[in-house]
Order: sequence, then C-alpha cells, then structure tokens
Amino acid sequence: MPLARLPEPFNHPDWIFELKYDGWRALAYVEQGTCRLVSRNGNPFKRFPDLCLKIAMAIRGTAVLDGEVACLDGDGKPQFYELLRRQMTPTFCAFDLLWRNGRDYRGRPLLERKRLLKRLVKPPLLYVNHVEHAGVVLFNVACEQNLEGIVAKLANGRYEPQAEERAEFFEGQLRR
Repeated sequence: MPLARLPEPFNHPDWIFELKYDGWRALAYVEQGTCRLVSRNGNPFKRFPDLCLKIAMAIRGTAVLDGEVACLDGDGKPQFYELLRRQMTPTFCAFDLLWRNGRDYRGRPLLERKRLLKRLVKPPLLYVNHVEHAGVVLFNVACEQNLEGIVAKLANGRYEPQAEERAEFFEGQLRR
C-alpha cells in the first residue's frame, strides 16, 4: 500500500505509528521451507538468497509478510547506502501479516494482524513495533535520531490491496 506524505505529524486515538525503515519494500512469501521476496511492483528480488533462507528457517508453515528489506547498524538504524552497496547483511523488517497457513488476514484489523505477526516473527527477522495515539512524540524521536520518518496507520485498518491483488494472487504466488 503506497504511503502519502502529510505536512505535519499528529496524535490520534484511532491511529498507530511506526518508525519508517529506509530500505526496499517487499512481500515475503514463505512456503515449504523456502522464501521469495517480491517488490511492490511484483518483481522478485534475486539479490537476497541468504536473507530468503533466514526467513524460511524462521517462519514455519506458509505465510505472506509485508515488510522492508533494510541494513541496520549496531544501533538498529537503517543504512540505505549500505543496502545499495551490499556492504552490510540485510534484515527483513516485518510490519504486517497478510496470510498464514491458508488463512487470509487482510480483512482483519491492523492491530490484530500485528499481534499475530509479533508472535510469529523471531530473530534474525525484526518485528516493527508501534506506538498508539502518540505520533508527534515518535516523530520527534525519529528527528532526534536522524531517521527517515514515521508511518501512520489506522489501528482498525484493513489491508486494502489493489484491484488485481486478491486472495487468489496470494495462493498463486505461494504455489509457484
């Protein structure tokens, strides 16, 4: 789902806020001990075979995770140019669970999907945590730490795919 820029951060009881990781957006398709990373344009990422192996080993069963491929320094800060240059080991930063063992979760509220995702994601993968209501505070922290920014999402929001992305798309992708 594409991001929209807003002129200023905000607080709101219906929204959650996450740090924005500076990397490449990807869907991770996990099935039968394998993983494929696919860009938001539907193109496979072929340059991350080691990361795919780590994801496949960390996630049992079938799953589709939405996240960001990023290189993180010792403080956990994204280093985009290191990702471009392939100078650091990439990490998959998971922020949403779309599909799990034959169940489509996209119609469920975001906080429910994140709760399920948090139980699923284990190191070396990174679960992207969130704060509720307090977007201004998180934005100020992101500025102080010289991070890319924050992402605001409706806490009860559904994962609304584009028209051509339906459950069949996920099933077909998992079976390839």
